[in-house]
Amino acid sequence: MNEALKERILSRIEQHDSIIITRHTRPDGDAVGSTKGLKRILELTYPEKTIRLISDDQSSYMGFLGPDDPQASDEVYAQSLLIVLDTATFDRISNAKRSLAKETIKIDHHVDVEPFGDIEWVEEERSSVCEMIADFWQTFSDRLKIDTFAASCIYTGMVTDSGRFMFPGTSGQTMRLAGAMLDQGIDVQTLYAHLYLEDFEYYKFKADILENMKLSPNGVAYTYIDRDMQRRFKLTAEQASSSVSFMEKIRGSLIWIAFIENEDATIRVRLRSRFLPINKLAEKYSGGGHANASGATVHSEQELAALVADADSLLKDYKADNEGWL
Repeated sequence: MNEALKERILSRIEQHDSIIITRHTRPDGDAVGSTKGLKRILELTYPEKTIRLISDDQSSYMGFLGPDDPQASDEVYAQSLLIVLDTATFDRISNAKRSLAKETIKIDHHVDVEPFGDIEWVEEERSSVCEMIADFWQTFSDRLKIDTFAASCIYTGMVTDSGRFMFPGTSGQTMRLAGAMLDQGIDVQTLYAHLYLEDFEYYKFKADILENMKLSPNGVAYTYIDRDMQRRFKLTAEQASSSVSFMEKIRGSLIWIAFIENEDATIRVRLRSRFLPINKLAEKYSGGGHANASGATVHSEQELAALVADADSLLKDYKADNEGWL
């Protein structure tokens, strides 16, 4: 798939002595795993090149994979190839110097709402960008090197962005590429411990959400996490956002939403769904994403209520027109 395009990307990598890799703001497992995995592959393959991973913000959840590199000078960017991973729009790139690069390559699996870069490799049907990086390595496995650490980073992103291989984007090829990563000797037990063990305080937060979440007339489950609650449970932004997954197993609830109050009083929205797409709903509220996993932003309680009402109407229509949902 896209063999000629991948060959172009490898050719540009081979022609640059300085490469900077970056990702989207508020990085998740796929953003971190793909950037760290690609960096390690390129370091192993081209020890004579300078490969940097530079982003303006970090992920405490993914901290076990190690730190990024410090920011580089403008002069370095002017001589560098910038590879942007898992980022649909230019303004979401987590690197203030993104415009200074000599050349830019975009590798992504989101809807291509804003093309950017000199070369674009976008496959919306992929479960993760980490799956694409695994495919990139496998395509050129006679030319690119990999080790256990690179495979662990890539597998981490594949696991987290596919919902442990349960989301609709998971395909046979996803599993074959995951298997190729496992063949590199990943310590799965330790990796899953890093990803899924939780502190006692976090369990109390989960209990609070389960006790106080709400359900719309047609089955939209939703919760609101204000700043006081975040401080009370000592939550990171990632932990607050993860609350959306607490509601995913309610029978008949095909849409679930977490509203998280930001320090600037805007409200971050995490939307998830089963069976029906919700990305168009997210786009209505300054967001977007995948069919069953999207994000948005609202600016008031009134706008929050409007989004819930729209989600409820969407779900009502879906249930009326479809059978077989659970």
